[in-house]
Amino acid sequence: MLIIINVLRGALIGVAEVIPGVSGGTVALIVGLYRRFVDAGADVVLAARRLLTGPRSAAWPLIRGLPWGMLLPVAVGMGAAVIIGARVIEPLLATQPVAMRALFFGLVAAGIAVPWTILRHARPGGVGWREWGLILLAAIAAAWLTGLPPGEVIDPPMPVVFIAAAAAVCALALPGVSGSFLLLSVGLYEPTIAAVNDLNLGYLAVFALGAIAGLAAFVSVLRWLLERHVRLTMAVIVGLMAGSLRALWPWQDDDRMLRAPSSDVLLAIALAGVGVLVVVVLLWAERRLHLTEEEAELGSPAGGEATR
Repeated sequence: MLIIINVLRGALIGVAEVIPGVSGGTVALIVGLYRRFVDAGADVVLAARRLLTGPRSAAWPLIRGLPWGMLLPVAVGMGAAVIIGARVIEPLLATQPVAMRALFFGLVAAGIAVPWTILRHARPGGVGWREWGLILLAAIAAAWLTGLPPGEVIDPPMPVVFIAAAAAVCALALPGVSGSFLLLSVGLYEPTIAAVNDLNLGYLAVFALGAIAGLAAFVSVLRWLLERHVRLTMAVIVGLMAGSLRALWPWQDDDRMLRAPSSDVLLAIALAGVGVLVVVVLLWAERRLHLTEEEAELGSPAGGEATR
């Protein structure tokens, strides 16, 4: 049962990565996998470093200690969702932009509750001026980034694909920043979607290498921030998610200029509500799953001994 749940979690993250303006990191945060992803990624980077520079014997315990029972099903779900989403969701974004953006506006807006709750719990005395300052700065930066007009590249050079992939995977690891939106801004979203649909292995191999390089450079820093400066990190994430809502405002033109509501207002409100409801259900399901896992651990022989 847990395998199926993790496949579904991965599928939700994969779908988010196909949609410009929605961060896979945001969905990972909502479904309770974000910190485990960061820790696993940092351990993979450390293991690779040990294999390259030594001592190699120190790499294998790290590799064996990875949560493979979670990572493999999630990877399967993500891969399937990216392939299917590239064929299904992208046409919907083109034909029903107001409805689709409204749905994901509600999802991301409700998802802000997750890092906000972590921030509040990390600082029982309340959110201080430093956190509010970071929230404001991060929100302004995200709103500015999502307001940049989309670019267009017909035949991108492979070094550009490599660099863009490295930046996009950093966005995957950071809630509130959409990797697909970044690709759209630099004009590589459509070529990348086309490469997935056409199984352009050369393009996809360069993209994968860039993603690996970007992840290796970023994920260890992110784990350090979560361990040493969780309040400030969560404040930045809250701001990024709030600012990224600009990209999901339902009414905007092709150059990302925002417009006043003009059509399908009731439909947009209803779909935004559906997005909020999806987050509420996911958070409830994640809490129930977490409680079930804790009960299973307490019921095991080791857990029983630990409690006595």
